[in-house]
Amino acid sequence: MNKLNSIYVSILALVVAIAALVMCIMCCNNKQSVSVEQALLDNPEMIVNAMQKYEENMREQALAGAQKLIDANIEDVNNDANTPFVGAADAEKVVVEFYDYSCGYCHRLFPELKAVMANNGDVKFAFKPLTFVSPISEYAARAALAANKQGKFIEMHNAMFEFGGQLTEAAIDEIAGKQGLDMEKYKADLNSQAVSDELAAVSELANKIQINGVPALVVNGKMVQTLDGSVIQDALNK
Repeated sequence: MNKLNSIYVSILALVVAIAALVMCIMCCNNKQSVSVEQALLDNPEMIVNAMQKYEENMREQALAGAQKLIDANIEDVNNDANTPFVGAADAEKVVVEFYDYSCGYCHRLFPELKAVMANNGDVKFAFKPLTFVSPISEYAARAALAANKQGKFIEMHNAMFEFGGQLTEAAIDEIAGKQGLDMEKYKADLNSQAVSDELAAVSELANKIQINGVPALVVNGKMVQTLDGSVIQDALNK
């Protein structure tokens, strides 16, 4: 989730709500203006309600816009040949996660999504790593994609999210070694143009469908914003 975007929307909502109320007061005669002003003083929650309504409308508009873009690019979202996934390639139900290994919210979502995966063997879960949260994000994403070329993506993915310390290049390489990878091939793939192209494709797709924060989930072709596994399960059940 993009905390800065959320703060921006809240501030914008406050400005719009206050501006609307000021315009309302200005359009009234003196007696009406006093009445409106007094009503606001007596019921300050009116401003809060106006802010919340504005934020809700903004989110709905953003989701609607993003959904149109997802619909237009659904094949790249669900079935890109280079995207690591767990489950059947031709599964009817698909969950796609855009995430960053340095993202705190992604770490909160991880056990929730892992539990959903364990309970839905007939679902395809695809993983699209982004690399904008911290300097180590790209190395971690490269490591995961390199592991994928040896059939060890989900093992590497889980191990990095379950790692208790600070992810560094040395720590990531150590994690890779523990997954039984051919380390020479791992290093070559990690630094390869092929992996660079895969990361660029994920970034391009995220920009195309306006993924501005992580984690972002697309469940059966629909954008879902949540850190709650039960919400993901409900979306799968629809």
